[in-house]
Amino acid sequence: MNIKTILNILAAMLVITGFFMLFPALIAFSYGESDLYGHLISSLICVLLGLPFWVFTRKSKTLNSKDGFAIVSFAWITVALAGSLPFYITGVIPNFTDAWFEAMSGVTTTGATIIGNPATLPHLINGIESMPHGVLFWRSFLQWIGGMGIIVFTIAILPLLGVGGVQLFKAEVPGPVADKIKPRVKETAKILWMVYIGFTFLQFLLLGFAGMPWFDSICHAFTTMPTGGFSTQNASIASYSNPIIHYIIIFFMFIAGVNFTLHFRAITGNYKSYFKDYEFKIYFLILFVATMLIFLNIAYSNSDWSHNNFLISLFQSLALMTGTGYANANYTLWPYFSQLLLFFMMFFGAMGGSTSGGMKVARVILLIKYAATETRRMLHSRAIIPIRIGDRTISDDVIRNTLGFFLIYLSFFVLTALVLTALNYDFTSSLSVAASAIGNVGPAFGAFGPTDNYALLHPIGKWMLTFCMLLGRLEIFTIMVLFSRTFWR
Repeated sequence: MNIKTILNILAAMLVITGFFMLFPALIAFSYGESDLYGHLISSLICVLLGLPFWVFTRKSKTLNSKDGFAIVSFAWITVALAGSLPFYITGVIPNFTDAWFEAMSGVTTTGATIIGNPATLPHLINGIESMPHGVLFWRSFLQWIGGMGIIVFTIAILPLLGVGGVQLFKAEVPGPVADKIKPRVKETAKILWMVYIGFTFLQFLLLGFAGMPWFDSICHAFTTMPTGGFSTQNASIASYSNPIIHYIIIFFMFIAGVNFTLHFRAITGNYKSYFKDYEFKIYFLILFVATMLIFLNIAYSNSDWSHNNFLISLFQSLALMTGTGYANANYTLWPYFSQLLLFFMMFFGAMGGSTSGGMKVARVILLIKYAATETRRMLHSRAIIPIRIGDRTISDDVIRNTLGFFLIYLSFFVLTALVLTALNYDFTSSLSVAASAIGNVGPAFGAFGPTDNYALLHPIGKWMLTFCMLLGRLEIFTIMVLFSRTFWR
């Protein structure tokens, strides 16, 4: 393993993160708020720590697959640690564990927050709405950075690194297969980010023209496209009564849950690529069926067949399936059938190659097809039966990878739930929080529903959940290989 290469890239990312902190500093200055110096000090710390390491290791160019996994894993930890500094130094979150939790939740686009409980943070009398604008902006901006991937971003804007990017791209891009648009990874990363920035800017304009305050518009645009879910309001999207705002966010949550390769193909003129893609059709079908079942369930239970019930059914189905985690209703008050459907959708996730969390629809399809194929092989033991998703034949390597992913995913889900119950949290809360953390969803059920927060969670639980967030965001194997003896030989 090339330590110099790893240090060079991590130091570069630390410096970049430090420069990014100048944006919330500018926001704080424009509003005349006291968090200005906290952002400037945080920026200075990152630059002063990162710059010497980057200078002394800049001649190192070698990169292999082990380096790629190490860089991806440690990069997320580095950026989360750096990202926690503005929360901690400004005094908005005076406890380091809580600041770390908020930052990791942000950069992994989970959206779980410790803000909103005056008993824990008495200086924030009105919860999130009491936070300075600079900190609110940084909180949202962290999710936007994490959405498409710190590593892809670095490859796109740092040609000065001069290192090969294929290993990094495969390690970071979500989904069972990293689908390159262009032969060169650098070109792919730039294209993905152009699409990502374009959608973000479009949503910002639409929300602003729909009546959302412009500051809120940019913050929600920053947290919708990465399917993050941090809001500037305690009640999340429920704070905005205009249904047009809700539908704009619904549209962009759906877009964010689609494979970005399909967006690129559509932008270049191949609009039929959406409807030809098998995973997209299943993604749309799951969302449609779940929305209709939940709407029928809650409408029948309270004899209210209004448009509002349809809107909240669609919104919450999409918010939890994509892992965005916004709320425009308290779904913990819905019938148990609807709650259970939402719980299952937290596991599904959206499409591979999107910014969503969860297992991804492609993996769910593959697991179902694998089970059906094995059943057929029981009857025809000598038959060679390939597994296909759409027109693509899935190789045995991908199948084994998916089965391993599913096993480890469930194992950490069970382990996390057991730890939380050992900390004396109820059955519903423990299971849903475990699923939410590893699926990068954010809100859960029970004591951690959409109207609650994670402020009173035991510190052990917070550290456990941040590890699960990292596992889920980097698709498990990227982190797990670091615990292998083979990796360190």
